[in-house]
Amino acid sequence: MDTIFHKIIRREIPAEIVYEDEHLVAFRDIGPQAPVHVLFVPKQTIPTLDAAKPEHAELIGRLALAAAEYARSEGFAEAGYRVVMNCNGHGGQTVYQLHLHLLAGAQLGHFGAA
Repeated sequence: MDTIFHKIIRREIPAEIVYEDEHLVAFRDIGPQAPVHVLFVPKQTIPTLDAAKPEHAELIGRLALAAAEYARSEGFAEAGYRVVMNCNGHGGQTVYQLHLHLLAGAQLGHFGAA
């Protein structure tokens, strides 16, 4: 499956890339839901979190660690941020390539009871 994220990774369409390593790329969301809204996307194709296998555990961990490092480097980690992974249609996923949303830069509404 070829998605808009794959095209960004291959530099076929422009994006404001803020982080990249051999495993993943991160770029600003074009329809931000918070002042800071960055997507962290693995370069390996994994359509959904539900499609992930045990061998993808390290890569998924890299997404989370890259997001945390980005939050620290940009100076908003201490104030706080949210990370979200949507899965399939009812979960809000619209691009079928696994990705992590990092949202920050304002007081975010409460989500859940925790």
